[in-house]
Order: sequence, then C-alpha cells, then structure tokens
Amino acid sequence: MLTMKDVATRAGVSTSTVSLVLSGRHKGRVRDAVVEHVRDVADMLGYVPDLMARGLRTRQTHTIGLISDRVASIPFAGQMIGGAQRVAIDEQYLILLVDTDGDQRVVRNALTMLLQRNVDALIYACEYHQVIVPPAVPDRVPLVILDGRPEDPSSPVDWIVPDERGGAFAAVAELTAVGHRRIGFCTVSRDIPARSLRLQGYRDALEAAGIVFDPDLVVEAVEAGTVHTLEPARALLSRDDRPTAVFCFGDRMANAVYHVANELGLAIPGDLSVVGFDNQLDIADGLVPGLTTVQLPHRAMGELAAQVTIQRALEDLHAPRVPSEHIVPCPIVRRCSVAAPRTVATMT
Repeated sequence: MLTMKDVATRAGVSTSTVSLVLSGRHKGRVRDAVVEHVRDVADMLGYVPDLMARGLRTRQTHTIGLISDRVASIPFAGQMIGGAQRVAIDEQYLILLVDTDGDQRVVRNALTMLLQRNVDALIYACEYHQVIVPPAVPDRVPLVILDGRPEDPSSPVDWIVPDERGGAFAAVAELTAVGHRRIGFCTVSRDIPARSLRLQGYRDALEAAGIVFDPDLVVEAVEAGTVHTLEPARALLSRDDRPTAVFCFGDRMANAVYHVANELGLAIPGDLSVVGFDNQLDIADGLVPGLTTVQLPHRAMGELAAQVTIQRALEDLHAPRVPSEHIVPCPIVRRCSVAAPRTVATMT
C-alpha cells in the first residue's frame, strides 16, 4: 500500500507537509502552489488514506452500522437505505449493512460484528412503523431507530417516524375540499401505531370540515393486502347509503376498493373518489385512473437518520444524550382518483 512517505518522496516535500495537505489542515501553513502539487502527485499515484490507521488514533472509523429488519427486501421501503447511504457518502462515511430477515439471532450476531469493527454509530431500520425494544449497545455508540419508536420513550436513542396522523389528515382534506361529506375509511385491525394515528388524522380532517364522525363508515381488514380488503370494501360500498369517497390505510387496500367498485359498476372518480397511503409506485401508477395517495417519505427518513447519526457520532461521548423524536411529513401525491361527488358537481 502506498504511504504518505511515498507521496512525499515523489513530490519532493516532507511527510508532515503531505499529512497537512491531505488532512485539510494546510490553510495558513502550506503555500497554495505546494498544496496543489501534493494533491496532483497523490492523485497520480492513486494514494488512498488508511482510515483504519487513522481510526486507531482518532477513535473514529467513519463507519455506520445499519441493521435492517427486512427493509432491504421491500422495494418501496428500501428507499430508506438509499437515502441513508447518499448522506453518508456525502459526509465521507461508509455504511455497513446487515439485513436480518426478522431473525433475532442474526440481530445479535450482527451487533457483535459491527461493534467489533468499531462503528461510530448504529441505525436500526424497522420493516414498518412499530414500537420496539431497542437492541442493547454500549453507551459510547449512538443508536438511531429508523421507522420505529422505543417502547420506553426515555431510552437514550433517537427515533425517526413518518407523520402518519398529518398524512391521513391531508388525504381526507383532499376529499372534503372538493365537497365529499360521506367518507369511508378502510383500515386494518392490527394494533400498530399507524392504525391509531391514521384513524386520528381521518377524524381530525372530518372535524375540521364540520363533519360528524360516523363509525359505520370505518371498516377493517386483518391485513393491509388486497385480498384481505375485498370483503370489507364490498360491505362498505354495497350499502344503500354508501360513501361517495374512501380513504384507504394503504395502496394495496385501495387496489381492493378499485376492484369492488368495478364489480358494482361504480366509476372512479365519477361515482367514487379514492385516496390511498404509501405511494407504492407499482400500484399507485398502475391503477386506472392513477391513485391519489400519501407519500411515505422513506428516502427523506433515511437521509435524516444518517444526518442525526453522524451528528451524534461527533458529539462528546461523555455529554448526556437527550433522546429525540423526529417526525417526517407525508405529502400528498395527486393523480386522477379524486373528483367532486356527483351531487355537488350537478349543483355547480
């Protein structure tokens, strides 16, 4: 491996001068012409700094361990990893990724291996927004939970989650803004944070529009998949007093609503407006008409996770670490599945 001494010999300067230039500590200490010459020689020789050796001196390796709970295998959630990696590279950090496939034994082994490599900090990325018990790590290693929150809010970790409630509010407000008053909600029965938060956002938007919440317009499926939503959607849309619009917990549930609407001869958006949540492009773009939905901000969450992690890694190890929650906005993505209800359209 090339050394600073090799660069110094070829450039005709001292090793200390090369060290100052390549570490960025040359300002006011080395003439500009020499700085440029040293950099040119280093580039010509293909010199790469030995970060492991530097890490032994500085106790920083410029590496982040990222433990993924199935995130790497979910196409639309994988954007979290892409976002974290982009920020890390920009800040000259390397991410070491381990996907656990939900196996706790792999989590324990991965933690051990990453800590043995002296990572500066850790990110634990969840498959979906959930409450977890954070993995145990040494106090010296900052931990950020991505798309999850600790069971104990006083845990010394940071966490990053999407604004589920605000996203649901925006989705329903999209419908009330064009005149809908009877708005159904297809949700899940599973007890997860997104369920309660999106229901609250739905109710907030109804209240803001002066609409009384009707629990009969809320139907549940055991899972957020299309096949599980077909029967609840049929029950909702077959009512004599069916809603004129439906907000869906997820895009796959919206897909089921499209299927049932077609069975019943209801045109979207002429007879029924639909708004989803997630912005799964293979679904939202593939439906006809395209589905208006709420963006789960996976990439922005990943970027923020890397920023927070690097910031924590640079802090004084002995300073008290105050846990913080970061809520990332979920914007509306407008396509063609929303229109005014026919009664309003006729009156106007």
